Amino acid sequence: MTMVSEVEKGWRIPGLEVPFIREMAEITYHMWRLGWDERNGGNISYLLHEAEVEKYIGTASAAERRKLPLTFPVKELAGCYFIVTGSGKYFKNVISDPEANLGVLRVSDSGDEIEVLWGLRDGAVPTSELPSHLMSHIERLKVDPAHRVIMHCHATHALAMTFVHELDEKRLTKTLWEMCTECLVVFPDGIGIVPWMVPGSPDIGRATAAKMREHRVVIWPQHGIFGTGTTIDEAFGLIETVEKAAQIYMLLGDRPVLQKITDAQLRDLAAAFGVTPQPGILS
Repeated sequence: MTMVSEVEKGWRIPGLEVPFIREMAEITYHMWRLGWDERNGGNISYLLHEAEVEKYIGTASAAERRKLPLTFPVKELAGCYFIVTGSGKYFKNVISDPEANLGVLRVSDSGDEIEVLWGLRDGAVPTSELPSHLMSHIERLKVDPAHRVIMHCHATHALAMTFVHELDEKRLTKTLWEMCTECLVVFPDGIGIVPWMVPGSPDIGRATAAKMREHRVVIWPQHGIFGTGTTIDEAFGLIETVEKAAQIYMLLGDRPVLQKITDAQLRDLAAAFGVTPQPGILS
């Protein structure tokens, strides 16, 4: 059974008639199908507008909401709504049972807890990476008020690349730019890298958020990748482009490179598409 056949059967699966739930169900299926989110690996958070939550989900009174404490306050996000993947949930299962695998949340007015408005059935809780997501949402919103999505996955070739390429942000970025003509256009702000850390911790959340001030994509070495965007498509497309470039790099292996995109050509590309390359990369 394919994702498309499930979704197009007249919205028979509860929740899929809601646009933002359908988006999450579709993209999690795609990410699992691509091999980026094995088992329960990966997580997504999607900032929603109150009006769209009210229209499709409703905003039950505070007394009726299940409340979960946050490990740190996020007053900057007080009153904000999100749809997120659940902890321990398999991306392949979202399409067939969104309510068990996703949750629509509201950050409390105090910013120190979240309120469950829909989903996370049977006592499920949000992704363990929620601290990293919330910290990164705060930083991306400062840079881009239209920001809405943070997506984490274990993109195969980007992950493999962290074992064989030096983990210098500028050098890694340039290597990726050289692999595929569209890369400079899609991520002219380059790649952020944090050192290996235990996932789910406030430390990795803070380190990732700090990189998000300048980059829309951050790599966790030997683990995976964080991508952001104003839409689900934009965040997915960003990761997809990095992953394609990493795949080409890994396919090259030890073969000699006889020709590549030059710095002059990268500058011409930037000028043609009106983007500004991250400083200090092109000679």
